[in-house]
Amino acid sequence: MISGLLFTGNLYSQNTVKGIVRHFSAPLPDALVRLVGSEQITLTDKNGYFLFEELPSGEYSLTVTAVGFKEYHSSFTLSDSNRIKLDITMEPGIALDEVLLISHRAKKNPDNLISAKYSAMPVTVIDRKTIALMGSRRLDEVLKEQTGLAIVNNIGGGARSVGLQMQGFGSEYIMVLIDGQPMVGRNSGNFDLSRISVSNIERIEIIKGAASSLYGSEALGGTVNIITRHGVTHPQLLVSANYGSLDITDCTVDAEAPILNEKGSVNLAANYYHTDGFNTNTHYINGTTSPPYDNYSMQGRTRYQMNENTLWSISGRYGLRRSFMEKDFGLGNISGDHQDEGDLNLSAAVNHHFNANLKSVTRYYFTHYKADMSVAWQQTNSTASQDIFTQTLHRAEQQIAFSTNNSYHLVAGMGGGLEKMNDTGLSDVGNLTTFFTYLQGDWSPFKNVEIVGGLRYDKTNSFGGNLNPSTGIRYHISTNTTLKAGIGTGFKAPDFKTNYLVFYNPTANYLIVGNAVLGTTLQQLQDQGQISEVRQYVLDQADDNLQAETSTSYNLGMTWDNKKSFRAEASVFYHAIKNQINSIQVATGTNNSIIYTYQNLPKAVYKGFELSAKYTPFENMELSAGYQFLIAKDLSVQDSIRAGNWPYNQNIHDPVTGNSYPPKVSDYWGIENRSRHMYNLRAFYLHKPWDLSANIRVNYRGKYPFGDRNGNHFIDRYDTFVQQYYLVNATLEKKIWKRHLSIRLTLDNIFDYTDPLMPGQPGRIVLAGLSYHFFKDI
Repeated sequence: MISGLLFTGNLYSQNTVKGIVRHFSAPLPDALVRLVGSEQITLTDKNGYFLFEELPSGEYSLTVTAVGFKEYHSSFTLSDSNRIKLDITMEPGIALDEVLLISHRAKKNPDNLISAKYSAMPVTVIDRKTIALMGSRRLDEVLKEQTGLAIVNNIGGGARSVGLQMQGFGSEYIMVLIDGQPMVGRNSGNFDLSRISVSNIERIEIIKGAASSLYGSEALGGTVNIITRHGVTHPQLLVSANYGSLDITDCTVDAEAPILNEKGSVNLAANYYHTDGFNTNTHYINGTTSPPYDNYSMQGRTRYQMNENTLWSISGRYGLRRSFMEKDFGLGNISGDHQDEGDLNLSAAVNHHFNANLKSVTRYYFTHYKADMSVAWQQTNSTASQDIFTQTLHRAEQQIAFSTNNSYHLVAGMGGGLEKMNDTGLSDVGNLTTFFTYLQGDWSPFKNVEIVGGLRYDKTNSFGGNLNPSTGIRYHISTNTTLKAGIGTGFKAPDFKTNYLVFYNPTANYLIVGNAVLGTTLQQLQDQGQISEVRQYVLDQADDNLQAETSTSYNLGMTWDNKKSFRAEASVFYHAIKNQINSIQVATGTNNSIIYTYQNLPKAVYKGFELSAKYTPFENMELSAGYQFLIAKDLSVQDSIRAGNWPYNQNIHDPVTGNSYPPKVSDYWGIENRSRHMYNLRAFYLHKPWDLSANIRVNYRGKYPFGDRNGNHFIDRYDTFVQQYYLVNATLEKKIWKRHLSIRLTLDNIFDYTDPLMPGQPGRIVLAGLSYHFFKDI
């Protein structure tokens, strides 16, 4: 079986340990192999073969037990991309613990047979150790420091979410999952990453590019899959607290223990997070641009090994975020913006092993999200607007996996979902039903060649069906050099909000009208005398004419790894999107309010390249760097400028010289909120004699367009840009009392960078933290 395909990223190690267990020259099946240090356990197959994958660097010991044989022990150290192969011969004897240990037949992630390795697109994995060293508290803080990723904020009334941009794709195209199950609840397309605490996270898998063949129609731009902790072997409890700038308070309790004679396990985690918010535009606003809020989250998981072949798993998560934001624009009107968000996620799964080569997972997933958003005028205590949005999803899935030892691995599945949405700003909304089926896997036809492929069919009751294939190949040119290529496709149907939402934001003075109700809503407003101008060409083009989006992603890359101290990777990407949904002004109200709707962009392109490198000059020291170059353009704008079509034929005005001239294609800068240049630099150091770790991280984002200032309907050099900036973060941590107590100092945005056009970027943050880890000393 292939150890991995198209993996990128500096922080992830592709270590594998495999081998054959024998008695004399004959293979020994059903021997229990346990890898201490990762808490992974497996049984040898009929050929005596076993395999452990996706292992972080570190020290490990391996034990093998079987009835009638002496226990086997081996110890070794794994560094980046080690591939250890063992040939083990068991000696006759008595293994005293074989009955107890057989109950530990745990897998890396028994709730899901789909692995990111089967993606044809590049994959980055952030492990638990890296998250802890960074001192990060929320999911957005972890992701914003990764190559090719940017955090975007939407702080308007009714949409305070902290979203993610990936290789040019906006947050609405990125699927966020927990243990392979999709999270719901988005404001204006953004899934709020700051809602998720990083406690209890084992690792984060990031797929860049179309991943619909793996995870479904929403993953048109990529996925972020959060894998929670599993593999409990000893009772332990972690209690931590952080406090600092902006009255930030972050408290976590995380406990886990084996139960029922070690046949089962339970894990419980709770987190409380508070901030007073901040204001990045004190010149114009009295109050906050990013609101104060309290965030509560609880999650739990329990597993029970019913017998050698069957594992039950139940998990749940509940989160609640409450905030209030007051805005005073100095005009005598003060608004109070309330927002409460709550989400509940429940899942149950049964994992069954028919034999060493055939596995099955049956799973049910339920999630419910509610957001209550309102704006009230403080002087009169009157409500200016209110929007209550709820979303509920029921989803069932059946997975089957079949594999052989060295040749191929297949995963097939099918399932369906029922989604209900209600909103006080929506009308004529029905339920969304979906059906999906897929087949995907990997194959190694030759020694140095690995092939991965996937095929998925999604069908909705609103937009019919769509077939999404993907394929990739990995060729090992030498022991140090690997060439890789992949193609993936994506599909995304318009959601209920883009079709039906009618929402007015009085603080920003804009109205959003869903595409499916655009004509009737504008006619009602005209009849009431509330319209001063209608852009008829936009209305004729967009009214009730929103199409599903499709994309094709291409990736070509090369990796060089000397297996010891240096690893470098380069990749080129090209994402072609057809019918990308974008907001556009369709009318102006009599009170100068801007009225927006949604339309399809016929063809958009995100293209560029990424470079990454990691160097370990000596033990316990790691240096890494990453760079992305991105061009993001709507090709239909270029075509219109070239053809001289209105409104793209309007003259460009130079405000410095006062000169005006007809636009050229080269004057078009690109799509808003996309930087052409981004890079990061990181240094991690661990001084073992003192149990002291330190790191410093530098993140750079080049300038990006904020909005069309001169009214010619495309971005040119004279429009409003957010200027380039650096964010420098550092963490220092000391462990004492046999590593039970940790003392941490975290510094974010050391040089105190802020920008009024970035309302969600706080200034300098200083946090001090303590954590105590209760566990049995070995």
